[in-house]
Amino acid sequence: MIDSSDSSRRKGADKAGEAGLEEARLRQQAIGVKLRHMFDEVVNEPVPDEFLDILKRADAKSSGGGA
Repeated sequence: MIDSSDSSRRKGADKAGEAGLEEARLRQQAIGVKLRHMFDEVVNEPVPDEFLDILKRADAKSSGGGA
């Protein structure tokens, strides 16, 4: 004999599982949006002058070194 309350519990668990998956997808999507925003901010930051000076000195050494 099949218990109808058992099958209704499974359906409720399936719906809860689907809701959990949807919530996880939405959470991942929100994290992705925030990560892309942070990445864009970092990419658009200016290069510090000290770092540019280091690069210029390295370029001068490599071009003046005769390699």
